[in-house]
Amino acid sequence: MPQFFLNKRLILLLVSIIILVALIGFSLREREKVSWPEQFLSDTIGFVQNVFHKPVTSVAGFFENLIDLQHTYDENRKLKERLDEYVTLKTQVQGLENENKELREILGKKDDLREYSPIQATVIGRNPDRWHEIITINRGTNQGVKKNMGVITSRGLIGKVKNAKPFTSTVQLLSSKDPKNRISAVIQGQKEIYGVIEGYDQKRKLLLLKRIPYNEKIKIGSEVATSGIGGVFPESLAIGTVEEVITDQYGLNQTAYVKPVADFYDIDNVMVVERLTPSVDEMDESFSNQEGDETP
Repeated sequence: MPQFFLNKRLILLLVSIIILVALIGFSLREREKVSWPEQFLSDTIGFVQNVFHKPVTSVAGFFENLIDLQHTYDENRKLKERLDEYVTLKTQVQGLENENKELREILGKKDDLREYSPIQATVIGRNPDRWHEIITINRGTNQGVKKNMGVITSRGLIGKVKNAKPFTSTVQLLSSKDPKNRISAVIQGQKEIYGVIEGYDQKRKLLLLKRIPYNEKIKIGSEVATSGIGGVFPESLAIGTVEEVITDQYGLNQTAYVKPVADFYDIDNVMVVERLTPSVDEMDESFSNQEGDETP
């Protein structure tokens, strides 16, 4: 008897499932006319959805606005902090500039090897076969560009002007293989150590800073910049950082491998820098011209 009732319940459950599936399938069919119970149920559900849709949407939008407002507040706070830092830094720089000016007036020193006049330029040509050697810029002698002027990006020094024409100039990059491409540089620190940028390791993509005395102790990570005493470039143009130091086979000099701060591969906008302090050659030329003018 219990087994009969159990089977009966099972059969009833199966029949109910079949009927339910049939009703669902019937209701899902596209029909032009629907029964009034279906119409009533659909309208009721639509009305309830419409009633709750706007409040739910408004609440969700309210919380989204609160989150956006919090993000905006955090960004505004960070920007204010940076602005305060910028104002403080600007004040300090202004104070240092005034102090530097006063000290120079006291010492009677007017020339500064760091001073230069920038000429904005854009790279307009680059030979794929000499990608790491030469670039062409859209500024020439008519804009004040001269041979051997330094060329920098926002990061640091990339090379010097090799040839200047009236409207364009070619720039020789520091990554050039030309052995004559030399730049006087200094390793900055408590004690300044001088050397010459002379060569480029293509595999390691590092500059070679040579002619460093064997007894000088160089720290890895030290900053390297132009020395200003080469007579061509202004002082303190960033070049790179020291990656490794080796001693030559004779033990007389050291060579530092320098990682450039500038990207030689991707160059779009540059500045040609004209050192305001005249070099020795320019002073000698000016003096010779003055003597020639005074000769009767």
